[in-house]
Amino acid sequence: MKVSIIVSVFNEEQVLKMFYLKMTEVLKSVNYDYELIFVNDGSTDTSQNIIDEFSRQNPKIKSIQFSTNFGHEAAMIAGVDYSTGQALICMDSDLQHPPAILPELLDRFSEGDVDIINMVRKTSKIKSPSPIFYKILNLISPFEIESNASDFFLISERVAKLLRENYRERIRFLRGFIQIIGFNKTTIPYIADERMAGKSKYSVRKLISLSIVAVATLSKLPLKIGIYLGLISGFFSILLAIYSIIMKVIQHPVSGYTTIVVFLGIMFSIQFIILGILGEYIGFLFDEQKKRPIYIVDKTNNISDK
Repeated sequence: MKVSIIVSVFNEEQVLKMFYLKMTEVLKSVNYDYELIFVNDGSTDTSQNIIDEFSRQNPKIKSIQFSTNFGHEAAMIAGVDYSTGQALICMDSDLQHPPAILPELLDRFSEGDVDIINMVRKTSKIKSPSPIFYKILNLISPFEIESNASDFFLISERVAKLLRENYRERIRFLRGFIQIIGFNKTTIPYIADERMAGKSKYSVRKLISLSIVAVATLSKLPLKIGIYLGLISGFFSILLAIYSIIMKVIQHPVSGYTTIVVFLGIMFSIQFIILGILGEYIGFLFDEQKKRPIYIVDKTNNISDK
């Protein structure tokens, strides 16, 4: 069995050598052929120079360099596209996804009864809002997404083929796709350590954007909010109308100014929320319709261009 290990890289010059050292030590202990694919997502530091040095030392170390930054999701799917292994492992290079657990991961896959193994953070040395996010996502999505699942996972060759040929959205949530794609799957818990060096590339804005993408790609419920809010507001409007008529009949008219201001404020807020939700979905449709490439490869090392 050949294993493809896909590692996304974006400005990780401070941690790459440490990651490579730990990874090569682990790979020496496993009895599988392998290829280690670094996908450089448009780094502006010396990350590519470091990766090039790795490639010169070992032909099994391969690299894909993007022309610019296309994002972490694009880096992972590029690695899947260029991989040649029967088992594919996606992970980050910041050592929060521990290489030491790879033997357990591969041994579990070699048993032959699963196509997908999700690595799930059961305990962590870093604080994360992920549990809340997954609870909300599972509440509004028709699919059950494993809580605390990460971008650290293993997939079989046939799952990789589906991702290459069918799941080609420009806007994607890959860790969600592999959980709704079907086939037998299981989970392995791991401890997520703090970054060994450098800074996290996920700002608050990017995390919010990823959350919106996850919801939009896995659920249509937000589009139905308008119907539900319309029914609720219509119900209260009827109650308000009945109340106003009764008060007028008994000659105790309702003060109009406050009632109108509050009612209009609520209605306009609901409308703008619905317009915002529609705008997000229309924006995603617009991006898909343009059919621009998910990523653009500048150059590769030790790998055949496609």
